[in-house]
This record gives sequence, structure tokens and C-alpha cells, in this order.
Amino acid sequence: MRVGCHSITWGGVTGDATGVTSVKDLVYRVPGDMHRALRDIAAAGYEGVEMFDGNVADLAERPDQLHALLAETGLALVGVYTGANFVYDDALPDELYRVRRAAELARTFGAEQLVVGGGARRATGTPDSDYDRLAAALDTVDDIAREHGLSACYHPHLSTIVEGPDEVEKIFTRSRIGFCPDTAHLAAGGGDPAELIRRFPDRIRHVHLKDLRDGVFLPLGEGDVDFTDVLAAIREVGYDRWLVVELDSYDGDPAEAARISRAFLDRVLLDGART
Repeated sequence: MRVGCHSITWGGVTGDATGVTSVKDLVYRVPGDMHRALRDIAAAGYEGVEMFDGNVADLAERPDQLHALLAETGLALVGVYTGANFVYDDALPDELYRVRRAAELARTFGAEQLVVGGGARRATGTPDSDYDRLAAALDTVDDIAREHGLSACYHPHLSTIVEGPDEVEKIFTRSRIGFCPDTAHLAAGGGDPAELIRRFPDRIRHVHLKDLRDGVFLPLGEGDVDFTDVLAAIREVGYDRWLVVELDSYDGDPAEAARISRAFLDRVLLDGART
């Protein structure tokens, strides 16, 4: 397994304001300096980086610059993360337009993975049919990824209709898309990340690692997530792709957070190799 880091920590996540009135233009974006982020990630000992669709799109306006930055840092672009509501029939074509654009960017810059989140919670509540809508949309996402030579995976996320274990079960029994377990989101949703990895052994396509304590996301080793069991589960299901540290924000230097997580993960991986 190789270890990467998401650039989100270098500024958190925002969206494009044009998306309020034009769904096709809505993207995720980290407002920080991506040149600094990639250099910090490489200096902390990571081999790859995952980025949001908006940041890759910004750099794609100067493709030689992103290619040069990846070459300079020695980082591989592991994946591109995007997302959508996926439950509103009328908006879906424009949302899939954005997903296709993210897939094109991922292919252009050599990424392996298209990571998607989403599944809107309606103001009036969530009908069971929304899980069918979400699953059908995710199958289309999977098709788009395959067309571009990518693997696609779904990331259960707080504030969506797929938070807790029962909701995770609902979507992965209805859609064929791969699974990107995020240790902190699954734990915050009331699940056991290691158990959910073991429950869907053939669906794991990508892994996000972050820690959690009292509802706060933290660098690895600073919260309550049992990463020894998580990594044991990952090995048991035969997963051997990227492990991506993904921390939404940090009260301090994001480079420090990256170093803390990398050092902790190295220790846990070494201990696991010895047993």
C-alpha cells in the first residue's frame, strides 16, 4: 500500500458561488495555495496527493504548471474528489456533466480514482426512493469513470443520506460503485470503520484516514479511532492500493498535521508488518 494526503487541510473546503444559480458550475475548492500544499505533502514523506475537482480545474488552465509541480514534488495525483446531490431528477444531468469534467481532469493528470460524495437530505425528509435515485446516479458515475480508465468510489459523508451503517448498507446493496471508507465519517455516523470494511470486502477501492474525538476531526493518533483494527481489516480484505490521509482542517500549520499523521501511520504499518 502507498500513502497519500489530501490537499484539503491547506485551507479547508469551499464551493464555487456560481453553483448557487448554475448547478453545472458547482465544484469543491480548497482556497489555499496548492503549490505550497503539494510541496508540504511531499516534504512530509507522502507519495501521492488527492485534490478537489475545483483545484484541479484551476490548475488545468495551465496544465504544464500542474505537470511540473507533480514532477518537482515526485507526487502522483491519486484521485480527484467531486460530489453532487444526486437525488433531484431535473438537476442530475448538470451534476453528471460536472462528474464527467472531473473524470476528464483525473485522466489528464494521471489519477487512478474518481472519488464522489453526495446524496442530499431534503427539507421534507428522506424517502426510501432517494436511495434508489442515489444508487442509479452512482452507477452512472461508475460508468463515466470506466469510460475514462478510472476506478470510481463513493464516500459516505456526514450531512448526506449515507451517514450511519444502515444507510451505508442501503446504498451498497443498490449500487455497484466502489466504496471509499472514511474512518472518521463512518465513526461519527455511528459505525465501526473496520467492521464496515470487512462487511464490503469486494467493494473497497480507496481509503480515507482521519481520526475523531468528541465530534472533532483530528490527525491520526490523536483521537479514538482504532487504526490497528482498521489496517488489519484493510489487509484482510486484500486491499493494496492507496491510503489517503484526509483532514478537513487543523488549528495550526497543515504541514505539521501531515507530519503527525504520517509518523503515526508509519508506526502502525510497521507494527502490523511485524505481526
